[in-house]
Amino acid sequence: MWREIDNKLVREFRFKDFQEAFTFMTRVALIAERMDHHPNWFNAYNYVRIELSTTEGSEMVTDRDRKMSHAIDAILE
Repeated sequence: MWREIDNKLVREFRFKDFQEAFTFMTRVALIAERMDHHPNWFNAYNYVRIELSTTEGSEMVTDRDRKMSHAIDAILE
């Protein structure tokens, strides 16, 4: 589940192993390129943390961040 923390949408994911985590990150990267909205993220073995924020002078989560979070969620469905 996505949480709003410090004007960012944040979600943590755990996978079976590094290969699954990296495959997920690759799929997210393709979406990010298509949407021209690139996340900040951290990966350690099977753990991925994604932070979405729009840096267009806004100090809040935007519809663009929410659309990206829904697209990421769709990968896991």
